[in-house]
Amino acid sequence: MYAMIQKWGNSNGLRVPKALLDAVGLRENDRVELVQNHDSITIKKACPIQHKTLEERLTSFYGKPVEQIERIRSEEIDWGKSEGGEAW
Repeated sequence: MYAMIQKWGNSNGLRVPKALLDAVGLRENDRVELVQNHDSITIKKACPIQHKTLEERLTSFYGKPVEQIERIRSEEIDWGKSEGGEAW
């Protein structure tokens, strides 16, 4: 099967026939991965994005379980008297 690369805004686009998309299980707005191999481009269905929970993100950032993360206790900081046109 052949197709033509055409201008699409500031980029180029490639229309993929519906029959071909149906054959590989792709639909409009599916996320795909483009892989370059010398003189060819392979289009693969991308793995779903695994969203992390806040707990997973904190554990990853601090390198320890959430229960072991010390709470940040901060005091109000006195930045001095207002200068200029700040509204308080």
